[in-house]
Amino acid sequence: MGLEIENRPSDSPYIERVWRSRSDDSNRMMSIATSHWDLVIWEQRGQVSVAVQGPESTASPAPVPEGATFFGISFSLGTSMPHLPINRLVDDSVEIPDATRRSFWLKGSAWHLPDYDTAEVFVRRMVREGVLVCDPIVAEVLRGASPDVSERTLQRRFVAATGLTRGAIRQIDRARQAAALIQAGVPAHDVIHRLGYFDQPHLARSLTRYVGRTATQLSAQDPSVPLSLLYKT
Repeated sequence: MGLEIENRPSDSPYIERVWRSRSDDSNRMMSIATSHWDLVIWEQRGQVSVAVQGPESTASPAPVPEGATFFGISFSLGTSMPHLPINRLVDDSVEIPDATRRSFWLKGSAWHLPDYDTAEVFVRRMVREGVLVCDPIVAEVLRGASPDVSERTLQRRFVAATGLTRGAIRQIDRARQAAALIQAGVPAHDVIHRLGYFDQPHLARSLTRYVGRTATQLSAQDPSVPLSLLYKT
């Protein structure tokens, strides 16, 4: 009961994760900070809606439509839609109009609604038609390479392609890793050393800001206000 979330990885370089969920008896959740943006499709009482949800720089409470089903594609860092600049979508979203149970309009064309099993086919069309692009320099850095560009240029490319600075991305991803480890039963002091936190207060501040939970609350896994998608990276 509550908010049931299923997710899977993808072999597409443009996709970070594919997920689906259903809301039952929960009307609120804690939306965890994330450095990725999502295309989200949901249906409630026969009405279909489509939106682009931007990166979230902090955790925040969010309403959950009652009795709704959701499907989402979480895109890889550095991937963006140029006609919707990602740096304008941080902590925000934009709804895509004229969605039906079969299709919606995106950049002047009709698109069949993707689902959990056809996300990769949908994204391949986005790339083929130039709706979706990936910054090659950002992708190189994320793979551990050191491209021959200045630090200022690199920071500018990161903000343009992800909406966030490299430092913000690292902090968000580290907090998400810490939360996943604590939920898996790893003691907080081990998480501190494993992920490079200074001390217990440093970990506590990070979890509160980016996950909206303390280590104790994560260990208890209280389902009264469920968390948004959290997975091991």
